[in-house]
Amino acid sequence: MEKLMSAKVMLAARGISKNFGAVRALHDVDLELRAGEVTAIMGENGAGKSTLLKILTGDYQPDTGSLELHGSPVHFTDPRHSRLAGLRVIAQEPEVIQWVSVAENIYVGALSGRGVLYDRKSLVAQAWLDLKKFGFHQLIRPEALGSSLSPAQRQIVEIMRALVDKPTVICFDEPTSSLGEDESAILFTLIKRLREEGVAIGYVSHRMQEIFTLADRITVLRDGGLVGTKLTADTDHNELVRMMVGRDLSQFFHRETVEPGETIIELRGVTNSEVTDIDLTVRAGEVVGIAGLVGAGRSELMKTIVGDLQVDSGQIFIAGHAVTFNSPADSVAAGIGFAPEERKAEALILQRTVRDNISLARLKQLSRWIFVKAREDRELADSYITRLRIRTPSSEQLVGKLSGGNQQKVVLARWLATSPRLLVLDEPTRGVDVGAKAEIYAIIDELAHSGVAVLVVSSELPEVLGLADRILVMAGGRIVGQMSRHEATEESILALAMEETVVE
Repeated sequence: MEKLMSAKVMLAARGISKNFGAVRALHDVDLELRAGEVTAIMGENGAGKSTLLKILTGDYQPDTGSLELHGSPVHFTDPRHSRLAGLRVIAQEPEVIQWVSVAENIYVGALSGRGVLYDRKSLVAQAWLDLKKFGFHQLIRPEALGSSLSPAQRQIVEIMRALVDKPTVICFDEPTSSLGEDESAILFTLIKRLREEGVAIGYVSHRMQEIFTLADRITVLRDGGLVGTKLTADTDHNELVRMMVGRDLSQFFHRETVEPGETIIELRGVTNSEVTDIDLTVRAGEVVGIAGLVGAGRSELMKTIVGDLQVDSGQIFIAGHAVTFNSPADSVAAGIGFAPEERKAEALILQRTVRDNISLARLKQLSRWIFVKAREDRELADSYITRLRIRTPSSEQLVGKLSGGNQQKVVLARWLATSPRLLVLDEPTRGVDVGAKAEIYAIIDELAHSGVAVLVVSSELPEVLGLADRILVMAGGRIVGQMSRHEATEESILALAMEETVVE
């Protein structure tokens, strides 16, 4: 505790305010990042976290307030200025040059003045040494092209760009949103090492477990204002949630079990290259949760159910009738809606409007010949914007401009507009702030009460326990256990998920 109180302030923001027209993004916000500490910056989407980070780097200029670096006033006119001063922010959405190698992407800033006159072989060798130094050498090849990289590998490139500059202050913006468990573990080890080396670290995340694992202190923003800063050792999950949204965590889950109706979907011995001998049922009005560790086969099972992966053996039944889904279009026709884990890559057309994205699954009904019925299309979108409280200026806003929580609501609206019998949700609250999570939970509860069958995959055990009537646990592509919400605990779910052999 004494060490935390005496740590040197490396970067300080004092009284920062920023308006965009009539919208107040930040109001009189203070932030301190200290040497050898991790300071978490938390708040709902729209709380002002991203705006604050952009002011720290010089992307935005504050309307009022000031910055101090190493105790001296600074004014960053652009991101290059802040980088030269030793400050780096690792963006949530990394920008990777598609047609050059990982090595060239990592050192792109240092190469800018050299044209094409550099030794690529030496550059690749140096990149391999740096990747090994920071623990990422087994996850990415320095000679690989940017166009071939997975989301996790693109994030690693963004992290490496920052690290090779040897910053004294570094901020991470939702760094694990595209990382798996193994990559996240390497990142956490790296952050702890940077902290030991005296680097001042800012860390933005919605994930409570990460915050309590990494952070020394936590600064909370709400509606553009500073709520307060707490030492991590002096607070808990419930207090942070109250600071962020003004209500207790226990109020988020309000599932009232309804009497299940007919069986909507049944799988008998379903097997393919990703899952083995899957038996499951979901009935009308029932929420069934799928839990398991990364790589357990949960997303692959969801894609099998909706026809994105083919069934090699076994059978799927919808309302008692055997079906064969050759593509997702077949499952949609059977009354199944699917919100995939990667909503930006697989569910949304980011450069189209909210209206376009909502009406996508109902274009046939909303069209006459080749023309869309504009009034009905607009009324449909507006009705779901109101019903799901989608925060958007209008239905004509580009969906890529919305927050993660509102994007997820657009995906849900699309499928609710089809009146599905079964809704399959894969990580429905990933990258979503706690306030939007509560609203999504309420939508799921409302759907169950209306008789929709819901199948939910989530890596957050409190979420599975709070939402599901029954919980199925997967490991190694199999279902290894089942329990009711009353029987299940985080410990019992993890015990099954970590079993090396199938539990009979």
